Amino acid sequence: MIKALDDERGANTAKPDAAGATLLVPLPDIPSTTASTKASSSASASAKPKKSAVPSPTKTGRKRSAAVSPSLYRHPESQVLDWVREHPDDPRTEVIESRIADQPAAVWFADFTPSTITSRVRAVTSGAAAQGRVPVVVPYAIPDRDCGGASEGGASDFAAYDGWIDDFAAGLGSREVVVILEPDSIAQADCLSEAQRADRFEALARAGRVLKAADPKAHVYYDAGHSDWNPAAQQAALLKQAGAASAASSDGVFSNVSNFHATSAEIAYDRQVLDALGGPADLGAVIDTSRNGNGAPADGQWCDPAGRKIGRAPTLNTGEARIDGYLWVKLPGESDGCKGAAGTFTASYAYDLAR
Repeated sequence: MIKALDDERGANTAKPDAAGATLLVPLPDIPSTTASTKASSSASASAKPKKSAVPSPTKTGRKRSAAVSPSLYRHPESQVLDWVREHPDDPRTEVIESRIADQPAAVWFADFTPSTITSRVRAVTSGAAAQGRVPVVVPYAIPDRDCGGASEGGASDFAAYDGWIDDFAAGLGSREVVVILEPDSIAQADCLSEAQRADRFEALARAGRVLKAADPKAHVYYDAGHSDWNPAAQQAALLKQAGAASAASSDGVFSNVSNFHATSAEIAYDRQVLDALGGPADLGAVIDTSRNGNGAPADGQWCDPAGRKIGRAPTLNTGEARIDGYLWVKLPGESDGCKGAAGTFTASYAYDLAR
């Protein structure tokens, strides 16, 4: 369970629901103003399909944005921030900036670069520490990552991965940090042989121990998939093999990363997983709400599906038992691999999600 974390400052800019979580007020289909309609050709995104329409707006003042968490950290380097800086006159910029770029989001470490990983992690955690905020970091280099899918890659073997995790942990510092440990690594492990799964789960259990030993204030969460993937009891059994029930390696589970399922469904599912998992009573869950504002498509499409919207603003004060946070793990506007190359940002996609 994360303690310390949010207060309610800034909530006057968005509509809170009964649980105190920030909801976004929908914007018109087209920004109304008189601005130049400079086309955006920026491409940098990271995860699932959605339709793209180029607006013909004009600006009438700043659009309402979600309240920004006073305790979560917004790293000053991201593809969406780059796009905003490079496109000050684009008619979509105000919406994308206020509704996406201004929000704190996770920082992913997806390239296997042992020589620089410590300094890169430290740059994020020290930046957060200087502001008294909590960063969210995502180690994403497990061998056979994504089962050879659009996000394939990772370390060549588990010896290399163990060393990379050691170097990653060395950059954490001594303050609070949320670690989203290897998205899809457990829920998607059915692509592996039994021996390969055992090796992966052993590496994940070790990773959690190393991260928490390096920074006792680190909050490490393990992959629970999402509410429409594995049944809760089945997922809990896999999580237990990977060390997620041990206080030495885990603070709980995460769900819905890069997906679209409704927050209410994820809350119910995560509680079922935690009940089946056992372990310390204070194990909790965090939910990726970055793109679940309209829930998941009925047809199960996961790759940049049309009609999705950004969800609840990031916060570590959910008002829900055993739910430690709503986080933006997947940055809205980054493709799943259908709107663009996986992980690249597309302004039209971001605008559709945000408006």
